[in-house]
Amino acid sequence: MGRPAVVLLSGGLDSTTVLAIAKNQGFSPYALSFRYGQRHSIELDAARRVAETLGAERHVIADIDLRIFGESALTDEISVPKHDSVEELGSDSVPVTYVPARNTIFLSYALAYAEVVGAKDIFTGVTAVDYSGYPDCRPDYMDAYEKMANLATRAGVEDETPLRLRSPLIEMSKADIVREGLRLGVDYSLTFSCYDPDEQARACGHCDTCLLRLKGFAEAGATDPVQYRVG
Repeated sequence: MGRPAVVLLSGGLDSTTVLAIAKNQGFSPYALSFRYGQRHSIELDAARRVAETLGAERHVIADIDLRIFGESALTDEISVPKHDSVEELGSDSVPVTYVPARNTIFLSYALAYAEVVGAKDIFTGVTAVDYSGYPDCRPDYMDAYEKMANLATRAGVEDETPLRLRSPLIEMSKADIVREGLRLGVDYSLTFSCYDPDEQARACGHCDTCLLRLKGFAEAGATDPVQYRVG
């Protein structure tokens, strides 16, 4: 068994690839997902499939309810923006699909989980290349959080080995991510990324994450195996 590591796992393309990377690097991954009030549970079904198939040591789903704050199309009655092409995503403003402070909250849970399982490494699937412009996906944020983690935890203060916040995808394009996952044998049919699926669990094909995912597969010369709505 390798060194324990906590892996934040949404069930989407990026976090699944990160779980495969952690396994390939010899870590024993402890997967952590969240039921946070998102409008559909399809991604959690995907996270369960991924954790089991890729051989996570344990998969925990934490319950928190971010609907009490609202102000996000993923947790509130706000329409998910749709676009005809990925070129339309070039706005400088933070999109309405941003969930306030979500990564900060998730990483706080990951710190607690890491202390319990004795992990000195936390893996996240954030990327700052082909992404929706969320402020909590930037390299400066990840660096700052790692520094805070080593000030705020017993493991960070008492142990000689510092806590590491690992974001192996942060400078990779979606095409690079797809290529790496396929190289590692990831079955992307297990994953799900769409913000606004239909009742048959088909991806919309027009939200930010669908367009970026499709762009990645196209540029990697591969076919996305998940089902999309037509039109």
